[in-house]
Amino acid sequence: MKTYIIRRLLLMPLTLLGVTFLVFCITRFVPGGPIEQMMQQQSMSALSGQKAGSQRGDNNLSEADMERLEEQYSLQEPIVTAYLQWLGVLPKKISISREEFGIITGEEPADREDEYAGISDTHTKINLNETGEQVVVVRPDKDSKEVKDAFFSGTPSRKAATEGWTVEVESPMDRAERWARRMRQTGNEGAIQDKAKGYAWRAVMYKTSFDGLLQGTMGNSFKYNEPVWDMIKERIPVSLYFGILSAIITYSVCIPLGIVKAIRHKSVVDNISSVLIFLGYSVPGFALGAVLVVYLGARLEWFPLCGLTSADFADMGFWEQAADLLHHTVLPLICYVVSSFAITTMMMKNNLMDNLSSDYVRTAMAKGVSFKGAVIKHAFRNSFIPIASTLGSLISLIVAGSMLVEKVFDIQGFGMLSYQALMDKDYALIMGTLLLTSFLMVLGNLLSDIIVAAVDPRIKFE
Repeated sequence: MKTYIIRRLLLMPLTLLGVTFLVFCITRFVPGGPIEQMMQQQSMSALSGQKAGSQRGDNNLSEADMERLEEQYSLQEPIVTAYLQWLGVLPKKISISREEFGIITGEEPADREDEYAGISDTHTKINLNETGEQVVVVRPDKDSKEVKDAFFSGTPSRKAATEGWTVEVESPMDRAERWARRMRQTGNEGAIQDKAKGYAWRAVMYKTSFDGLLQGTMGNSFKYNEPVWDMIKERIPVSLYFGILSAIITYSVCIPLGIVKAIRHKSVVDNISSVLIFLGYSVPGFALGAVLVVYLGARLEWFPLCGLTSADFADMGFWEQAADLLHHTVLPLICYVVSSFAITTMMMKNNLMDNLSSDYVRTAMAKGVSFKGAVIKHAFRNSFIPIASTLGSLISLIVAGSMLVEKVFDIQGFGMLSYQALMDKDYALIMGTLLLTSFLMVLGNLLSDIIVAAVDPRIKFE
């Protein structure tokens, strides 16, 4: 058993790498990413003549703005490189500054008489966004991508490389190819050539830093501009609250009900309960939620329409807060548990009926064991094994919540966060929620195996 668990634990990172890399690739190929969203907002502003409701302020999306977005999410990098940067295996470029050659920003010192004084196509000054200082970048000739020298303005002995800066030169064709990747024009050679004619040679300075999953960060959300992990931590308690409650209610009701239905098969209790649970199973939770909101919330005003707490929740006393939370919990909780009732109850009933008709139960009763003892001590344990195999997966269901139910009741849980990430095509948030969901699913499968082995002594993982 120990060897099996260790082997499964070693396979978990490989499984997570495969899942996250696949989704990472999909996010790069599916249109509608951060740049497309910003361009759409700009187009809407131009059509309406008003400012779009962007949280990032300026809607005049220049090429420099697009490049900053690309660098923030590593969109300009190859997929494998960008994925390794997200993992934190490769360093990311940070504190990026750039300037075209032949353009001098600022004034030359009056006493400047070195070989780099003046304006030419072989050198430029870069204003560092991080410190506000200027760096002079020099090439050997006007068509070279080689960097001859890079020093801080006014102090030629102070080299950029010695202070951790990397200097690169981009040709017009490099910039045109980057534009083509951004605009999905990589196969249009004519457009790339035409675009390159409008670009000049450019110097780029940056530092590198490891900033990924291995360093404990998942990046920032594009839409909300907040750390992804902080957003996940804020939403998980809500889904945990509903998930734990629904799991407790489901198993504490369905297992005894399944036993009663198996013992009293085809009785009035069995028939009525079957009708009720299959009626609930036939209605999706989100559809039932919409009906409950309309009739019990809007028309009869028995329950609140949305949210988990009232607006004045913070001003209430402890017992008032508990009552308010319970009042908001009733309708969503009904939608959470209604579909799982039928599955768990009927699984318990059918398994128990099969075991009650088995030879070992009849043999036990023939030896003097009472019917109650045969059910509890013999048949129940074997009947519980299929249900035990699903207990491990509860960990992912409890944390992930129900996306549709949370959407209907406007509950800001983890399921709602995953839904918003998909709708907004928020790459960092999608990867963060996917990673947590995948990890919990893999861990749940391992827990299911352990629980089954603990319940059924016949199973040995060797």
